[in-house]
Amino acid sequence: MSSAPSGPLVVGVDSSTQSTKALVVDAATGEVVASGQAPHTVSSGTLRESDPEQWWEAFREALRQCGDAAREAAAVSVGGQQHGLVTLDTRGRPVRPALLWNDMRSAPQARRLVEDLGGPGVWADRVGSVPTPSFTVTKWAWLAEHEPASARATDAVLLPHDYLTYRLTGSRTTDRGDTSGTGWWASATESYDEDILRLVDLDPALLPRVVRSGEVAGTVHADDELPFSRGTLVAAGTGDNAAAALGLGLRPGTPVLSLGTSGTVYAVSERRPTDPTGTVAGFADAHSAWLPLACTLNCTVAIDRVAALMGLDREAVGPGGSVTVLPYLDGERTPDLPHASGMLHGLRHDTTPGQVLQGAYDGAVHALLGALDAVLDADADRSEPLLLIGGGARGTAWQETVRRLSGRPVQTPEARELVALGAAAQAAGLLAGEDPTAVARRWGTARGPVLDAVERDEETLSRITSVLSDAVPLLSRDHEVGEVRGG
Repeated sequence: MSSAPSGPLVVGVDSSTQSTKALVVDAATGEVVASGQAPHTVSSGTLRESDPEQWWEAFREALRQCGDAAREAAAVSVGGQQHGLVTLDTRGRPVRPALLWNDMRSAPQARRLVEDLGGPGVWADRVGSVPTPSFTVTKWAWLAEHEPASARATDAVLLPHDYLTYRLTGSRTTDRGDTSGTGWWASATESYDEDILRLVDLDPALLPRVVRSGEVAGTVHADDELPFSRGTLVAAGTGDNAAAALGLGLRPGTPVLSLGTSGTVYAVSERRPTDPTGTVAGFADAHSAWLPLACTLNCTVAIDRVAALMGLDREAVGPGGSVTVLPYLDGERTPDLPHASGMLHGLRHDTTPGQVLQGAYDGAVHALLGALDAVLDADADRSEPLLLIGGGARGTAWQETVRRLSGRPVQTPEARELVALGAAAQAAGLLAGEDPTAVARRWGTARGPVLDAVERDEETLSRITSVLSDAVPLLSRDHEVGEVRGG
């Protein structure tokens, strides 16, 4: 049985695409005192929408599961999925379901916006990123074009974490970390970009106030719906990647590989990112630095699919062989091959299913490391351990493949629920007037076993690079267009 908390209690929240989690944490030690989780639904098919009211209900249910501990909390902070478009009417109610980060219907608007502002270099210089259909600015452009009545009825535009903070406080606020992923926040001036807002016909008065790190976003004003006392402090909150960076207490240059359905790599940097190729998203972190980030689309989900095709457990990799697998089953973002499909090269009579599975791991990690090279500053220490987080991080095959292809030590933090822990660190920092990354380091959230570096497998890396180079013309082909032309 755990000892009584030695400090005030705080609540950290992770409102993700599929569910909302809440942790009650001892602000002094980082010990998780209680936790709860409740699901919400996302529309099926090609559209990805979710009712913000469900997020609120899931939040309340997760807090209910935390029991009496939540009633003692002195501060709360919300981390949430990035990029989602939440539109509220004059009564503070959703005009329509939120358009989520993985709703891709605004691809035509993204292409047009890049051109209308003067090209990708202009976007990178002004907002730090080149917008994709994930970005909020493209979703608002789609809404204004296809649902003008909804756009006219909108009195406030928020991100998912902003919505929960609004329900807590009654104030419309955001933070620099999450708003840096909208596409209408100028990273060069750290303010809303009025030219871009005019481009998409969005009144800046509809946007939330950007709360600075360490500043109180508001206090809890809700009545009997929540266990918190009226007046409980509410921190700014932030987006999920910035919250996870807080949860790890990241120092500049420490690389993170997040192994989920898709792969994400990032590191805190003191330099403002401006990548005109669009590979690196130049996000801000939740404090005063930057969080350059790159994604691969095919990570654990692609490996699990190949394992299923081979009839193998995901850990049943086989050594040796010269098979190369490019596991770009859903197209790929890094490298930029949106029309790609998976490719297997070098199959021999003696190739085993386990070698094919290992080849899929190799191909996925090759893409991740390519994304990481784009993220890291040129002077970053290449010998520092890679931090593995996410659903695949505890898999032996993932760990060993990253270790072998990177030539670097690999560390797997023992702490779980890093987004909610980062939000909790933000709440604790608010109470103590302390940098939340220092809070997380004091909690020791990044502690975990370290696998020593091994010699980098240059032969495998070169083979994958060579096959990929030769295959790019084929993988770049839009097969649907090709079929129409050939008809």
